[in-house]
Amino acid sequence: MSSIEKRAAKIFATRQITRADQGVLMSLFASGKISPEDEAMINKIYEALSAGRLRVVE
Repeated sequence: MSSIEKRAAKIFATRQITRADQGVLMSLFASGKISPEDEAMINKIYEALSAGRLRVVE
């Protein structure tokens, strides 16, 4: 299980994403050095965030 998968599992289990989580995911996504599966997972997180299914916490 990749670090992105572990982080995503935690985010979806708690239904919360921290600013630190967001920063890590954005930098990984921007680097372009992730697998298509990890890219899809990050997109799924941001779709859930946009739809209000996740809450941003500090």
